[in-house]
Amino acid sequence: PHDSHTVKPNKWFQIGKASWYGRRFQGHRTASGEAFDLNMLTCAHRTLPIGTLLRVTNLTNRRATMVRVNDRGPVPSGVILDLSYAAARSLGFHGKGMLRVRLDKVEGAEAAQLNWPDLGRPESLPGSR
Repeated sequence: PHDSHTVKPNKWFQIGKASWYGRRFQGHRTASGEAFDLNMLTCAHRTLPIGTLLRVTNLTNRRATMVRVNDRGPVPSGVILDLSYAAARSLGFHGKGMLRVRLDKVEGAEAAQLNWPDLGRPESLPGSR
């Protein structure tokens, strides 16, 4: 008999460069409608749906953090992700610059176990009441 538990579906991932943004954008409206907060674990991605949860892994030091997509940009060309200051700091960014990262979508049961307050305020997302 076929054991479906051994077959893993192709999970979405992306590898590329990430940058970060901070104080200059503090309080500005994001694409999700919420105000940007550099101390929240959020990010800007060009195409992923607003509200998508991502595990971002720094491919240099293997540190990882979870972020929520809440913005569309500005994302510099050649960069796949723009991280909040808090997310960049937790991944070990030092000063300006970019890092090679891997993005993995977090879905289903794994997403349900996350500690939401650390990822931003889900109650501020449209449709969550």
